[in-house]
Amino acid sequence: MTSSKNGKYFIIKPAGLFLPARLNLLFWEYCLKTILAKLRLYWSLTKSLQTGLLLSTGLAGFMSARCPVMHWYEFLCLALSLFMAIAGSTIINMWYDRDIDEVMNRTHHRPLADGRLTPTEALRLGLVLSVLGVGMAVLMSRLYGLIVFAGLFFDVVVYTLWLKRRTCWSIVWGGISGGMPILAGRAFGTGSIDGIGILLALAVLFWIPTHILTFAMRYFDDYQAAKIPTFPSVYGFQFTRLTIAVSSVIAALSISAADILIGMQWGFIRVLAVLSAGLILLALATVFRPTERVNFGLLKYASVFMLSAMILLSI
Repeated sequence: MTSSKNGKYFIIKPAGLFLPARLNLLFWEYCLKTILAKLRLYWSLTKSLQTGLLLSTGLAGFMSARCPVMHWYEFLCLALSLFMAIAGSTIINMWYDRDIDEVMNRTHHRPLADGRLTPTEALRLGLVLSVLGVGMAVLMSRLYGLIVFAGLFFDVVVYTLWLKRRTCWSIVWGGISGGMPILAGRAFGTGSIDGIGILLALAVLFWIPTHILTFAMRYFDDYQAAKIPTFPSVYGFQFTRLTIAVSSVIAALSISAADILIGMQWGFIRVLAVLSAGLILLALATVFRPTERVNFGLLKYASVFMLSAMILLSI
């Protein structure tokens, strides 16, 4: 439409002409927000802190044999395959344990427990990530792929599907699966399973009770409500604390022995010795001076210890 004013012509565009473009923009904004919200829900299924910690052990195992890293594509492929395998098994575990999560106060807000995600889409995502992670690992190295598959099998089938609801000793098998990433990373770097790799796997295996059993004591009522057998419910708190202390000592000695055999510089070994002493002292404090504060402090420090040990192992 045109009009004139003082002999000059100008164009008048109806306001409604822009409505379709505005609606189109709103539509794509809505789609983007929906996708991001869904991705955030999927991400929460991976237990990112737990997955990240296990991933760091695998990368540290690799770098214990290949430091400095000469081929970064190998490092990136290792990280991606381990992440997919670990995240996939974690999601499958959450899919299977969704009835437990609904009962426990600590976990009832998780996406599967409160209905924000359907079991079908969670299982599909877990299976896809698991198959891609193990498949990629096998293509990289048969030995590496076999160890990654063993970790997933122990975690999903042996620990979660078979033993978790039957016996408190299921944490041993959960610990074995937790030790597989660092063994896999070491095996991929060396091309074989060696004594150092086994020591590193043992360090993670015996570190896991320190983490899980302190959790079981802190959330004792939750596990009771879900009818999951734990060391505190079967053997009592004092035996559980003693188990944590022994496990902490073995974990610290195992990783120290592995680092010495690798040839870690003495400056780093001294730092590791200080970190190990802190872990052992906190574990002993839970035995001789048990308090909720000490127990929670050990729970947090155990993760800091393992992450710091992996950083020292990597550099």
